[in-house]
Order: sequence, then C-alpha cells, then structure tokens
Amino acid sequence: MEHFACLWLLTQQTLKLPPTNFRRLISRVTHPRYIFDLPQAELAALKLSRQHLDRLEKVLARNTPEQEIAAALHKANVDVLCWHDDSYPALLKEIYDGPPLLYYRGRRELLNKPLFAVVGSRRPSRIGRGDAQAFANALSRAGLTVVSGMALGVDGAAHLGALTGGASTIAVLGTGVDQCYPRSNAALYEQIAHEGLLISELPLGSPPLRHQFPRRNRIISGMSLGVLVVEAALRSGSLITARQALEQNREVFAIPGSIHNPASRGCNSLIKQGAKLVEQLDDILEELSAWFDGAGASGAAASDDTYSDLDVQTDSPVYRALGYDPIDIDTLAQDLGLPIAELLSILSDLEVDGWVEQFRGAWQRSR
Repeated sequence: MEHFACLWLLTQQTLKLPPTNFRRLISRVTHPRYIFDLPQAELAALKLSRQHLDRLEKVLARNTPEQEIAAALHKANVDVLCWHDDSYPALLKEIYDGPPLLYYRGRRELLNKPLFAVVGSRRPSRIGRGDAQAFANALSRAGLTVVSGMALGVDGAAHLGALTGGASTIAVLGTGVDQCYPRSNAALYEQIAHEGLLISELPLGSPPLRHQFPRRNRIISGMSLGVLVVEAALRSGSLITARQALEQNREVFAIPGSIHNPASRGCNSLIKQGAKLVEQLDDILEELSAWFDGAGASGAAASDDTYSDLDVQTDSPVYRALGYDPIDIDTLAQDLGLPIAELLSILSDLEVDGWVEQFRGAWQRSR
C-alpha cells in the first residue's frame, strides 16, 4: 500500500466532497497538504469551507486514521491507486469524469499496457459467446490486454479468452473490488485476481446497486484504445459503453448479426452510425496501428486460426436446412418433411456436438 494514495483516500473520506469537486481538487494539487495553500476564491469554487480545512488539518496531523485505512485495505488484499500515480492509466486521465482513486487487486502493471475493451449481451447466443472468447483470445495473443465488466455472458467469455492469450485481462467492477458479483463468477473473479487485474472506483464493501453499473462503463471505455461490441440489444449497457467511447473519442467496433436476431440489432445500429464492422482480428488491428506498433504481424497469425473449426461442415440434412437465423421447430419440420419427435432427436444430437443451438425457442446453427 502506498502512503501517498492512502493520504488521498483519507482526504476523500474526511472532506466528503461531491465527486466532481474532489476530482477537480485532486487534479489541481499533487498532495493533500497543498490544499491549504489554494486561493480563497478557488477553495470557495470547490465548496471547501473553513470547517473542511480545520477537519482535514486535524486528521492529517495524526497517523492513526491513515493506518486504519491501510490495515483495512491490507486485510481485504486490496490496494489503492490515485490520480497522480505513475501507474494511473494515461487514457483514463483524458476523460472529463475520470475516477480520482481506483481500488485494485492483482497485476497493477497491466494498467500501463495497451488496453482494448470487449463488451456485449448478458444473454448471448452460443455464437456470440464464442465470438467474444475467440476475439478476446486473439486480441490478447496480439498483445492487447482485454478490458470488460465481468458480467454474465459476453463479458465473462471475453475475460476467459483473454486469460489464455498472454496479455491477460482487466475486470472493471460495479461493486467494491472486494465483492464478487455475480456470485456465479466466483471462480473467474479469483482467477482474474491472480492472473489479471480487478479494479473499481467504489469503496470496499460497496454492494451491487443498479445505477453503479452504467456508470462504471465510462471507465471500461475510457481506459481503452477502442471497444468491440459483440452482441447487444437496442437498449443495453453495451450500447451505453459504446456511446461513452464515442464521446471519449475512442474507436468503436461491432460484429454484425442477423436482422432477425434482437441481440444483433444494437451492433447493426452501431455500424449504421459509423462503428467499424468487424469480421476478423485485422479489422481491429489496422485501426489501432498508430497506437500499437507491431500488432499487425502477430494479429494476422492470430486471426488465421480464430475460427479454424468453423470451416468444418456436417452432412446432416437438418444442419444444412438451418441458417444463422432462428427457425421455429414447426417450420423446420415442414421444410424437411420429418416428424417433430424425430427432428428433435436429431437436433439434440447436433446440439450436444456443438453444431446447433436453441435461441428464444427456435433453432439455428452455432458454427
């Protein structure tokens, strides 16, 4: 635990300023003790009264509160990073509402690597989940650390793919960094804590409140060179992240999908608005070439085999009758001239082998 960051955390807890004011304060002075030297007009603009300064002066004069903070963080196996630290992500400093303090567990050095975000639906199709994991793995192998939000679905798949790719992953949490949410991601949470990095702007113990998750999305996009949206409905947190990325002057990428699939409409809408359509890894890397030297060569190799198994075909008439748009069982049975019971048996076998999947009560290819 760094003494300097602890002092700023103590200052934040003592002053209890609105987030915007505290952000302005920490970007204005490099040490809490310099607050007392600010002109009266600036103190007034920051809503810092004489009572605030007196309280802060008394707290800074004692070591006990700072030691208590350090002990609590140590007990939770958590550290804190402040705005002035060299490890604070440079791109995150560029956004107008960057978090003054970041709590973290894991490999802090990842914050200074080239970062790229992968986000999407909490209920993706099997294809969407596979796309997220495959692209995240390829990005990680190309040297980009993958950032996501550790939600169910696409986020989790992206983290898993990145962990096996070499450049690892960062999970930006909508809870305190000591809280695992959702609980079903407990194993992933622990793996990222050991092999990647968990970060949050929220204090220890912060529970999963609904309003916190859209707000954390600005951190996901703000610290990243770009954002890939894998699957997203028209109203989704992923589109919030994409919109914030555009506002932050970040690159936005999207994987297109069927016009009949509600989970693809968000991505298709982004592409219509100017997001880059992504079919392979090089579609991303060529846009980042100015930022990320050398990604092209390694990226090309990664993209060649990202979907090597998708070239495999099956001779099953049922498989050939399906496409990547969902077909209801009655229509499929009528097209094939098969009894529904026999058709369901064939579909079940294909599903077990990973060739097809159910989506919203209908059937489609999964590769």
